[in-house]
Amino acid sequence: MSKSSSPILKTKRLLLRALKSEDWEMISFLRSDPKINEFVDRPKAETKEAALTFINKIISPVDGPPAQYWGICLRSKDSIIGTVCLWNFSEDRTQAELGYDLNYEFQGKGYMNECLNEILRYGFQDLNLKEISAMTHYNNVASIKLLERLGFLKEEKPFEGDPNLLIFRKSN
Repeated sequence: MSKSSSPILKTKRLLLRALKSEDWEMISFLRSDPKINEFVDRPKAETKEAALTFINKIISPVDGPPAQYWGICLRSKDSIIGTVCLWNFSEDRTQAELGYDLNYEFQGKGYMNECLNEILRYGFQDLNLKEISAMTHYNNVASIKLLERLGFLKEEKPFEGDPNLLIFRKSN
């Protein structure tokens, strides 16, 4: 597996690093656990093989511009507790979509707020993005509050492809 194009990022308590094959168990959990995926419709990775296939797809993209994808680790440990990505870049690379998940054992402790502040800094300053968007289910109150706390503004209309999804945008 080749190196990811995502740089290592650090915050006070977190290290954001490229995924590696050793992360397969947590990737499988994050992408398959019903509680974590309550508001997300995405392919599961219930087996080691499926998780490794997903990791390989992320770190060795075949088609399209690569996503910027990180495993979220506590600075004191190398094991991931969640993931965060900038993906779905516009053709001119001035806009991207934000995606994130976190093991529920670590939720409510400010980790995702800390993580996303660094991702926003990186996206706007290092990648020179003009806008970052995020979508979340209208019932995902914690995610909505997080995005609003980070300065994202909710669009009037829900996502065309799924009326349950709200769109949030933040401009530089």
